[in-house]
Amino acid sequence: MHAPPLVALAGGACPAAAAAASSSSSPPPWLASPRAAILAAPARLLRSRRGALRLEAKAAWRAAGGGRGPRVPAKGSVLASYMGAEEVVGPSLLIGEEELILHIRKEGNLPADVASSLEELYYNYKNAVLQNGDPNAYKIMLSNMTALFDRVLMDVQNPFTFPPYHKAIREPFDYYMFGQNYIRPLVDFRNSYVGNISLFHDMEEKLRQGHNVVLMSNHQTEADPAIISLLLEKTNPWISENIVYVAGDRVITDPLCKPFSMGRNLICVFSKKHMNDYPELIEMKRRSNTRSLKEMALLLRGGSQLIWIAPSGGRDRPDPSTGEWYPAPFDSSSVDNMRRLLEHAGIPGHIYPLSLLCYEVMPPPEQVAKEIGEQRVISFHGVGLSVTEEVKYGDITAHTKNADEGRELFSDTLYNSVVNQYNALKSAIFKDSGVAASNTAISLSQPWR
Repeated sequence: MHAPPLVALAGGACPAAAAAASSSSSPPPWLASPRAAILAAPARLLRSRRGALRLEAKAAWRAAGGGRGPRVPAKGSVLASYMGAEEVVGPSLLIGEEELILHIRKEGNLPADVASSLEELYYNYKNAVLQNGDPNAYKIMLSNMTALFDRVLMDVQNPFTFPPYHKAIREPFDYYMFGQNYIRPLVDFRNSYVGNISLFHDMEEKLRQGHNVVLMSNHQTEADPAIISLLLEKTNPWISENIVYVAGDRVITDPLCKPFSMGRNLICVFSKKHMNDYPELIEMKRRSNTRSLKEMALLLRGGSQLIWIAPSGGRDRPDPSTGEWYPAPFDSSSVDNMRRLLEHAGIPGHIYPLSLLCYEVMPPPEQVAKEIGEQRVISFHGVGLSVTEEVKYGDITAHTKNADEGRELFSDTLYNSVVNQYNALKSAIFKDSGVAASNTAISLSQPWR
């Protein structure tokens, strides 16, 4: 299915990028260029006036017959995965591991804690990517980490401030594809699954009609948006690129996280879990959340919006006694607030329960901390995404006695669906059941095959 013609309505990604992400019978001209021709023209590593590392490689693309070339994710990046996507090989790098680490350590504009975290991330990311078996894994890893260093350094020197509603930055640098290509080599597509892929097509049809769709989901890692997009980019590229995520303040303030957040459509809020971390900031956070809710209301009134929200207010954590991971319980007031925003938009709206299983790729710290900055433990692993049928408030609450009971029942119904889907994904991925873990409510598949 091709992406719906909704880009103008949603103000999202470039139509050309969405079209390029969808499958086709023959690759576009710039993909057909011989790999050797591109690699034969190495990039030059430059230092901009702001000190960030830059790569110049226009001659490489032109030598390969690609004219100006595509809007590449990050100059020098390599896009490759098991899932069978066309391989996009950028120009080779003249920077090696030792030089990159030296730049990280010696770059005077990086705060010491940021430099230390970035170096630690480099080795963790390297170890994870080298597990995926791709013969180009080392080049992919080095290219992606060089691009991340570049983006982190640029933001430290000239910090980007996120507005209440942030649109993904796609040019002149494509932060969306940068994030996709960074997370892609961490996903074991051979052991990854999507539940009820047909429902994502149904969502697209509703969005075409101008309806709004809300995904009530659990939240596992900082990489959740990229995981969702990667699992749907072959079948539902418009969804992959145009979801609006309700995002907490940590992903828009952490120096290592900000470049990835810049590539997503975000409604920026302060999570309840961190509202009281610093008493002197409580009032500012409340005012900021009010502005964000107004932005969301405006979006919904325009229609054709797809919004993802985690009503738990944060990432899932393992059970301290068993070590088992499970979806964190939903906050019924958050569910109800989102439902009422959807209803008050004056446009048909639909709520779906969505489940994510991807904690192995980038698990959060076991305990919630108020300080910004955390250790990134990373691995190469299978992941899962599933959605079930729309849940209608009127149907669920028809026989409840009062509004409070109805609110709790609706929230519990959504949460229980997320847990059931999560258990099916866990069986498929961790118990090697694969698609046999499907049941009457969840049909698992690997749509990229």
